Amino acid sequence: MDARTAGSSTARPVYGGVARTFHWVTVVAVLAMLPLGLAMTYRGNTLNIWDGTTDALYSAHKLIGFLLLWLTAGRLIYRFLHGVPPDEPSLAWWQRAGSHLVHWLLYGLLLVVPLLGWIGVSLFPALTVFNLFDLPALTSPDQAAAGRVLGIHGKLALMAGAIVVLHILAALYHHFIRRDGVLRRMWPGLD
Repeated sequence: MDARTAGSSTARPVYGGVARTFHWVTVVAVLAMLPLGLAMTYRGNTLNIWDGTTDALYSAHKLIGFLLLWLTAGRLIYRFLHGVPPDEPSLAWWQRAGSHLVHWLLYGLLLVVPLLGWIGVSLFPALTVFNLFDLPALTSPDQAAAGRVLGIHGKLALMAGAIVVLHILAALYHHFIRRDGVLRRMWPGLD
């Protein structure tokens, strides 16, 4: 397992450095993706402004989403190969169950949402990124299907954002109210 303990022998297990790096790079990517997605659709779909800025927002969103898909796949492979530290011992069974449910929902959404985005831009087709390269097409063009797929993509992205907010609030609750080791397990720089 990749679990390590920091400090004394009474210290609680924490995630290893690689797992924490995967986590925090994912955090940065997701925190960039949500505002990018909202800004690009607001400019393009609501304001009907299709200029260089809108194109750059769409390109950045596509590129980060594509990378996030592969980052998540790598993160899951690493997790299956190296394991995770045991649950925080002070948690009740329902807190452990809720934590596992939220984590697996987030993993699923971190795979499904970018994949739907990629399928959607393949269907549209709008695969060009910064006028430098095209993402590989996953399907033939079909604009009607693109609208449906990208609509689901957007709704699931908002759901993921809501779950991320709950995840953050739970981590802060554990750190500042319960004062247990939940947040510390994933905090950077513990090696």
